[in-house]
Amino acid sequence: MKVLQLGKFYPVRGGVEKVMYDLFEGLNADGIHCDMLCARIEEGTPECVPSAGSGRLVAVKALAKLAGTMIAPSMPRRLRRLVREENYDLIHVHHPDPMAALSLLLSGYKGKVVLHWHSDILSQKFFLAFYKPLQNWLIRRADLILGTTPVYVEQSPHLAAARASHKRISFLPIGVRPLRNAASDASLAAEVGRLRSELGGRRIIFSLGRLIPYKGYETLIEAAALLPDDCIVVIGGGGPLEASLRAKVSDMGLEDKVRLLSRVPDGETDLWYNACDLFCMSSVWKTEAFGIVQIEAMSLGKPLVATRIPESGVSWVNEEGVSGLNAEPGDPRSLADCILAVLEDAEKYSLGAAQRYAANFTYGRMIERCKDFYGKIL
Repeated sequence: MKVLQLGKFYPVRGGVEKVMYDLFEGLNADGIHCDMLCARIEEGTPECVPSAGSGRLVAVKALAKLAGTMIAPSMPRRLRRLVREENYDLIHVHHPDPMAALSLLLSGYKGKVVLHWHSDILSQKFFLAFYKPLQNWLIRRADLILGTTPVYVEQSPHLAAARASHKRISFLPIGVRPLRNAASDASLAAEVGRLRSELGGRRIIFSLGRLIPYKGYETLIEAAALLPDDCIVVIGGGGPLEASLRAKVSDMGLEDKVRLLSRVPDGETDLWYNACDLFCMSSVWKTEAFGIVQIEAMSLGKPLVATRIPESGVSWVNEEGVSGLNAEPGDPRSLADCILAVLEDAEKYSLGAAQRYAANFTYGRMIERCKDFYGKIL
């Protein structure tokens, strides 16, 4: 079997390209020849990166970023060449990525196509009007459409015609490797102990993500004001809203109850995940389709509070009453009430989170399920 992962960019910066890269690595490690074609976004990034197996990552030069997609004029030509040289059994294209869709259209490829529907295009409505004919072609062209949760593919309005025509649609949950665990790492446990001591032994509600509007951090800050003094909200991540969020914390007099960490270095995220009593994802828009940070927290058995965003898979990932509770998006009182309820029954939700991770969201299960889907359509 020869497979190509198509879309997005390298090095990895966010969720979609992380899933692509993890599939690329995992399939190769499992003996399947898997290449990856994407745009490169940093000077000095090599054009070709070998995998642990027989595949390679090919990163073509991007000239600019427009409306969330990398403009890489050489991608269609490079894909045509790869298609001729490699004779792929299957191309796995990741959406949304107009550059990848255009490249596939122009490639002359006649084989099987898997369309991985990570998210609808929501914030670029002007550009969507121009891209929609190509998007509709891609939906029709696909032999299989995969979402990351059943909710998203069952409710996306863009997939309504595909559902009505009984096109094969299913879902492949994202899987991650477990984070370092202080329970089995003495040095990490010591760091966690020091950190919790610095925070006065208070209950830590941790959140991690870019400081952008759809993450709902304004709501989380307002919810912090409703929590008792033995709780502290810690938000990790940088982004365009950092200054305004710091001003909000100051204006509300919450400097002692809310800590903004800015961007957390890669080596420190495990520390905060381990130190927290609860992980909270306060997102408010459907742009948050899954929330990989939730399953990272689950890998450590951390109880969750997330939100019930219409047409999003976030609350499917955080199963209500099992791994945690889901609040009304944008409602500080609902968020605070859910946080307190989960903290009161933390042992139950911690066990549920660990079990749900093991059953649904491990890296190995994602690779195995992906191989099963490939086998079925081939």
